[in-house]
Amino acid sequence: MIEVSHLAKRFGPVVAVRDVSFTAADGQITGLLGPNGAGKTTTLRVLYGLMQPDAGRAAVDGVDVAASPREAQRRLGVLPDSRGLYGRLTTRENVRYFGRMHGLRGAELERRIDELGRLLDMGEIMDRPTEGFSQGQRVKVAIARAIVHGPQNIVLDEPTNGLDVLATRAMRAIVRRLRDEGRCVLFSSHIMQEVAALCDRVVVVARGEVAATGTPDELRRATGEASLEDAFVAAVGSGEGLMA
Repeated sequence: MIEVSHLAKRFGPVVAVRDVSFTAADGQITGLLGPNGAGKTTTLRVLYGLMQPDAGRAAVDGVDVAASPREAQRRLGVLPDSRGLYGRLTTRENVRYFGRMHGLRGAELERRIDELGRLLDMGEIMDRPTEGFSQGQRVKVAIARAIVHGPQNIVLDEPTNGLDVLATRAMRAIVRRLRDEGRCVLFSSHIMQEVAALCDRVVVVARGEVAATGTPDELRRATGEASLEDAFVAAVGSGEGLMA
């Protein structure tokens, strides 16, 4: 479970996050939505342990990220918006490197790498250097790298950005599988159709605060809109907050 409570962060005179609170539960896909500049990326960076909050708390399975960053990161798998692969390393070597960073060694690590290769249909690219990979191939390697240590909590930042139709469908299947395994999936995307198709709950952030939260159906009912996109626009534009 991921918990964010009254999070605040500013950069000089700029308030990036004013007061953000939400919970992402195990066995669910929670969508984190917001327009550019809403505070979404800053919230995720605090959750990763890359930034210290000015106020509030982010926790992973009850572990305070600011107080115990390494323990929280051990429980977290992250697919950032920047994939950051090592181009001279093969797929297998990229994933192995991150597995070792999380303390995995020997036969157990190799077994997990082979399992991920099968799960993500990466057989043909496992032993190829990742330099020159397509966007879809790069995302698959980055996903494998993020979950090689078997984290209970997965954060996916724009996972289908730049993917073609087939790669997008494959990615959605992977996200659903993670949810069905009982993991907590926090999913950031700008694609409303994708959010409506995947997310069990949605958290809408605007102007550094949570403007709305609920299931896609609850948000549509609360705003009186027929589509999630129109409900999102209504929630962001109202500034009053819709808490289902």
